[in-house]
Amino acid sequence: MTRRLPGTRSRLAALAATVLALAVGVVGSPGPAGAAPGSPDEGSDAGRLAIVSVSNPRPQLVSGGDVLLRVTPPTDVAPADVRVDAGGRNVRPRFVAQPDGSLLGLVTGLPLGWTRVTARLADDPATTASVDVVNHPRTGPVFSGPQQKPFYCQTTAFGLAPAVQPLCSAPTVVTYQYRTTAGQFAPLADPTSRPDDLATALVDGRQVPYVVRVERGTIDRAVYELAALYDGRDPSPTRPDRSWNERLVYTFGGGCNAGYHQGAYTGGVLDDLFLSQGYAVASSTLNVLDTNCSAVISAEAAMMVKEHAVETYGPVRHTIGWGGSGGAIQQYTIADSYPGILDGIIPGISFPDPVSVIGVVSDCRLLKRYFDAGAGQAGTFTDAQRTAVSGFRSFSSCASWDATFASRATATDSCDPAIPVAARWDPVTNPDGVRCSFLEQLVNQIGRDPRTGFVRSPLDNRGVQYGLTALASGAITPEQFVDLNERVGGLDVAGRPSVARTAADPKALAAVYRDDLVNSASQGLRTTPVIDQRTDLDLLSSGFADIHTTEWSYVMRARLLRANGTAANQVIIETSPDPATAGAAAAYQLDAMDRWLTRLDRPAADRPTLRQVLAAKPADLGDGCYVGPTQRITETLTYPASGRCGALFPVAANPRLAAGGDLTLTALACRRTAFDPRDYPVAFTAEQQQRLRAVFATGVCDGRRPGLGEQPPLRPWLRY
Repeated sequence: MTRRLPGTRSRLAALAATVLALAVGVVGSPGPAGAAPGSPDEGSDAGRLAIVSVSNPRPQLVSGGDVLLRVTPPTDVAPADVRVDAGGRNVRPRFVAQPDGSLLGLVTGLPLGWTRVTARLADDPATTASVDVVNHPRTGPVFSGPQQKPFYCQTTAFGLAPAVQPLCSAPTVVTYQYRTTAGQFAPLADPTSRPDDLATALVDGRQVPYVVRVERGTIDRAVYELAALYDGRDPSPTRPDRSWNERLVYTFGGGCNAGYHQGAYTGGVLDDLFLSQGYAVASSTLNVLDTNCSAVISAEAAMMVKEHAVETYGPVRHTIGWGGSGGAIQQYTIADSYPGILDGIIPGISFPDPVSVIGVVSDCRLLKRYFDAGAGQAGTFTDAQRTAVSGFRSFSSCASWDATFASRATATDSCDPAIPVAARWDPVTNPDGVRCSFLEQLVNQIGRDPRTGFVRSPLDNRGVQYGLTALASGAITPEQFVDLNERVGGLDVAGRPSVARTAADPKALAAVYRDDLVNSASQGLRTTPVIDQRTDLDLLSSGFADIHTTEWSYVMRARLLRANGTAANQVIIETSPDPATAGAAAAYQLDAMDRWLTRLDRPAADRPTLRQVLAAKPADLGDGCYVGPTQRITETLTYPASGRCGALFPVAANPRLAAGGDLTLTALACRRTAFDPRDYPVAFTAEQQQRLRAVFATGVCDGRRPGLGEQPPLRPWLRY
């Protein structure tokens, strides 16, 4: 497993020395779960002088040269009698007294590396409190490790100045929009003007002009966007905007791809659902999984952008994650591996992590190839039989995976247009070129195979008995089962079909489990409030089936149950794709999550217990489904589906589940047991048995056992 100190070591010696002092070996954790390392203990006693980092509760992970700090004097000391210095520099003028008696201040001009910020009493200089801040470059990295190169810039897609790789930095630009009474956003050249068709927003019961400040710039080599209502004053972290509700929604975009470019869009910030209620909204291009299929890099970008948002607008009461598909993946994985960036998550049409999903995607490519070839028994499968083998409600879900995302396992088929063709890998003409497999984004965690030049792969289908449940149910014949498994094959290192089954690299398997890249649900997710938005796309009225199938919500639930003994902190709400119904569900879910987190509000460095999370859950919030914009059924949702919601929104499976896989789907490469014809509810001929023994010479998958290399994750907040 590749382990390296942050990539700034070679060019930022002072910073690297600090990081080396903080790390243990080459993999570090900032400290015990539930604590913000570097934060002093003084904050736990209201009678003592205390200083804490507000913009980033982990002060050793600060970036951009500034940090928002809060100083709390003893109860009998006036704020005016407190002095603050940063590295020996007087920064007390930066601090402003707050209604609660504390001092809040944005300390700027921090050098790269370590700075001690100390508060002391004017009449008792011996009484001090301090916090050690470690400042990293605004361009990153902070904890994600060496940055990908080449890295093609796309700042002009956002109206920013052209930038130069690899840092792709551009000056920040602020523009304004307003919401019209017709329900549209429109540019506003002068934010102090009030157009005749200006709508109003309702924030904490007050009507305010619906004018939005939109900030765009670059952080962590990505383009970020930050939007919030504008009250006519420039935002200040020590004087909250009167039209801001002190809450942040962080949006994440979908897809999954290899990177090597900055990205042309974010998760989106101009959203009426959020802005109309006073939420600030933030995102960045590295929070779009189709630009960056790495939860580690996404977590870093979100942490850095959130830090900037707090330093712009002030302390955030809580941050809610939002986004579907790949956006849901990022929420689930960040919540587990980097807890505290998001306080509550609302993942839509969700998947648990990219590594688990790509195995199913590859299965679909192999099945589609088998059926399309028409050799052997392939031509005898009816549509119903193909569907039974796939596990989905329709085989078109597999066809959709093959058409849209199977290319992510290949060397160049999914390269973004921003990557010049001449720069892409070719085994003959450009063997050192850019490879566009999604695994490229995980090289810091998994490592590269020196023999092939490709990132080590955890993909594996050895022992997988495709169509096993279809065979057991009588949906397919024994001969069809044998022929399918003989001919299905696998993928080679470049993602090309091969006769041989796919074999995972053992080092890759160990890495993806130890680094929680296969989401264990055992770390931060255990105490994260979750509302899983499951829009039912399994089988649309047209007969077409989408890739976002419902079983994945229950895969995540199964992992929570296995890891923690309960999944009560995850609520699943199903709905149809009807815009009115889905919109009503989204509004309710946002409101319910806000109420949940408001009851749970705690200092950012203090993780709640599971008991506290469950006690804070609103009484009206629970599993269920929407049957229309105004009617919600509340009932426990199960897999297999049951009840009224189960009848309305049936839940199917996928190729790995249909091959006998456990519902958690954590076994990327299964442990195998010898093929035994007595284990099957059908009779194979002697000739078929011989063929199956040849296919499964090393055994068939045993779904009752953990996968090869499967192990608990090391700890949250890993650094590379």
